[in-house]
Amino acid sequence: MVNLVSATIHLYRQAFRATGRSLARSWMTVVALIVFALLFVGATRIAAPLGMAGGLLLGAVNALLVGATLRLIEQSLSAARTIRFTDVTESFGYYFWDVIGVGFVLWLPTMALDMGVQANPYGQFLSSAFLLLLFFLLNPAPEVIYQVRHDSPFDVFKTSYDFVLEHWIEWFLPFALLVLPVVLSPSGLREFFALSSRVGRGAGLDFFQILILPFTLVGGWLTYLGIHPDAQWILVLLLTPPVAMAILLFRGHLFALLHGSSRRQRLFARQFDGKP
Repeated sequence: MVNLVSATIHLYRQAFRATGRSLARSWMTVVALIVFALLFVGATRIAAPLGMAGGLLLGAVNALLVGATLRLIEQSLSAARTIRFTDVTESFGYYFWDVIGVGFVLWLPTMALDMGVQANPYGQFLSSAFLLLLFFLLNPAPEVIYQVRHDSPFDVFKTSYDFVLEHWIEWFLPFALLVLPVVLSPSGLREFFALSSRVGRGAGLDFFQILILPFTLVGGWLTYLGIHPDAQWILVLLLTPPVAMAILLFRGHLFALLHGSSRRQRLFARQFDGKP
């Protein structure tokens, strides 16, 4: 148990150090995330009165922005140079069909679920339970898309499922610590289930959810620290983009460290690693 704790701490230390280096050279990606958010809000307003056509338009814009974000994260993880403006413009189009494919495959069962639970007195509970399950089992889907070779959305689902089964402790522990102030608030559990349901519905590939998760976490921590509500809004707006980028980078580095290894291999390697 002592070796397991030591190996896990060492794992997170590696991920945090790598995240700091990536964040230092990817400030342009933080700016891009803010611009993407403004574009998405504009697209939402344009699509709102267009009915089904508007939904298709918004889905395409979402896939374009999420794919571009994943591409920039991918470059931030591996590049030894600072991310440039040209990297942002060239990121459009990457992983577009991957996001579309995963979203479409998930849309069918979730739509059927929404229709099927309307007349069920336990419908809301069943829907929340299903989406919570998706939130956990497909949580690493964004990282799978840009780090693991795959041929179809079903490959993404299988790889995510296998990854969670193998590494669920190491993967979810940082998230559990981050979300703790939200859960401990008076309406914490309700807010957590609402948050996980929204994220689970899109397997983390909804651009709005990329921002709403850190937005909620930052707000929860500021409330927990006793920051005045008037100051909270300013701080939340300022901190959400860099926090969102830091979370995405940390997830990317942690996934890269965990994927393809086992807990036993990390324990064995840690025994011969004398570095702190």
